[in-house]
Amino acid sequence: MEKGNTRKSETRLNVLEFERPILELDEKIHELEDLRGVTNMELEQEIEPLKKRRIELIASIYAGLTPWQRVLVARHPDRPLTTDYIHGMLDDFIELHGDRAFADDKAMVTGLARIENRRFLLVGHRKGRGTTQRLECNFGSAHPEGYRKALLKMKLAEKFGIPVVTLVNTPGAYPGVGAEERGQASAIATNILEMSRLRTRIVSVVTGEGGSGGALGIGVCDRLLMLENAYYSVITPEGCAAILWRDGANAQDAAAALKLTSQDLAGLGFVDKIVSEPLGGAHRATREMVASLKAAILETLDELEGIPLPRLMDERYEKLRSLGCPA
Repeated sequence: MEKGNTRKSETRLNVLEFERPILELDEKIHELEDLRGVTNMELEQEIEPLKKRRIELIASIYAGLTPWQRVLVARHPDRPLTTDYIHGMLDDFIELHGDRAFADDKAMVTGLARIENRRFLLVGHRKGRGTTQRLECNFGSAHPEGYRKALLKMKLAEKFGIPVVTLVNTPGAYPGVGAEERGQASAIATNILEMSRLRTRIVSVVTGEGGSGGALGIGVCDRLLMLENAYYSVITPEGCAAILWRDGANAQDAAAALKLTSQDLAGLGFVDKIVSEPLGGAHRATREMVASLKAAILETLDELEGIPLPRLMDERYEKLRSLGCPA
């Protein structure tokens, strides 16, 4: 059956190793549905129990994910990207380009955004979908001009008194020679300093990967949200393993030691809110994930709006001072 074979090849694309039992069930369900379509046979009694078992299996697998498996989910090629949130979440978006010094870094997107009657500045890492876009966006690893562009636009938001929302999804800032020559470390450090004292409300969301200074360059905020299967870490598990054990194969052990999951970071007081993902991860239901994040952002902006700015600035200062300090 040609239709069933096509479905199989599509389903097998981008499947994670621990998701293979789900894939096998999916294929059985698809085969029965295709058979029903061709023969008009009554197969509901066979299909419905499989669908129920599929839901139970997904829930069971995702309830017991290891930190390393959550890293793999955060990196899933089908996971919603910043562009998906822009197109699915915003009622209006005017992109703003350039750092007025060197170039317009496509790994960083900035623009004036609106959801219903709520206006804000959106800043986010852009990874790109497909090989061509990923190369153009440098796989989400921004150059110093990207961070300078982000800060320029955040200063604009401060000037007009509108809040800032940042979407963090990067393996880390680009470490190439050209980026270092143009002041990568300085650009990130400047962003961290200026965001800490930016006189407007800031919400940051880690939607996938939160890699080191590349994430922090747009991640200083009043409220930090994190998707359930995202990760946030000073270094990638592979990089940590290469340093500690001189072998990237120990990435699973490194992921556990780094305490990089949303659950770990919420327990440590770094994350203010975990945004739940659809059953089986955001990559299985982009539309649902976009709707959930939209609601979470609006709720957080409403909360911050009720706090006077001087008090919010004091709270931000105290929060940053207390991070990493024992209770």
